[in-house]
Amino acid sequence: MKLTLETIKPDSGSSFRILLTPNLNDIFFWHFHPEIEIVFVEAEKGIRHIGDHISTYEESDLALIGSYIPHLNFDYGVKTTVETVVVQLRESFFDKGLQHFPEFNEIIALFERVKSGVAFYGSTKQIAGERMKKIAALTKFEQFVELIGIFQFLAKSEEYVILNARAISNLIILKQQDRMLQIYKHVEEHFKEKIDTHIIAKKSNLSVPAFCRYFKKATKLTYTDFVNQYRITYAKKLLLQGMNISEACFESGFENLSYFSRAFKKVTGIGPSVFKKNNFEK
Repeated sequence: MKLTLETIKPDSGSSFRILLTPNLNDIFFWHFHPEIEIVFVEAEKGIRHIGDHISTYEESDLALIGSYIPHLNFDYGVKTTVETVVVQLRESFFDKGLQHFPEFNEIIALFERVKSGVAFYGSTKQIAGERMKKIAALTKFEQFVELIGIFQFLAKSEEYVILNARAISNLIILKQQDRMLQIYKHVEEHFKEKIDTHIIAKKSNLSVPAFCRYFKKATKLTYTDFVNQYRITYAKKLLLQGMNISEACFESGFENLSYFSRAFKKVTGIGPSVFKKNNFEK
């Protein structure tokens, strides 16, 4: 179960990010980030996996997840319609002097509870959830005010359970996740170029043998296989867009068709011509 460090940027002109229904149903996204997250999800049934806490929810769920607590996307495995509203804000959201105002005392106390993860139920969940569903349509200032209002509403509620989830505090783990993030970024930016393990090893501050051992242990793949998987994913998208096999081969970074076909079949179980036929000939 690979743990991913997610990089989050606030929305333009805002101090937080709003994410609506990311459609990750088929992706097992076990991840963490320094930002605090509040999530409301509506689905027939789903999994709530936050840190050491694992349970299921029905119809809807509302949770506050503390900084660096690993968690699974709430829509994972859901086969029916899912609606999700996620708000992610820096841990320092209330560290810019707001903590000195007594009006924020209850919210500050709420954020202390959030460090272990909190889930809400009953009317609190439904009322706060309905407010969150409307927040994206507001102006930036109105979003800020409404978010404060939602936090105040949750802070005064007694309809909650502490999940006792643990944040990642091991600096070695954080360093490893940061290293993997840099590797992923490099692949994303350079996958069309010739694979050169020396370059990525140098970026990772490792010798080539040490990098190869590290990467294989972390991903169960060689670096070449990993890049080829990324390339094939990209090639599949090109094929689905109508590009022919030869064009998709070279556009996704492969240097010859025979190697492309072998790599494609290794990753998908079928060749590119069969993949294209299956998707275009009904």
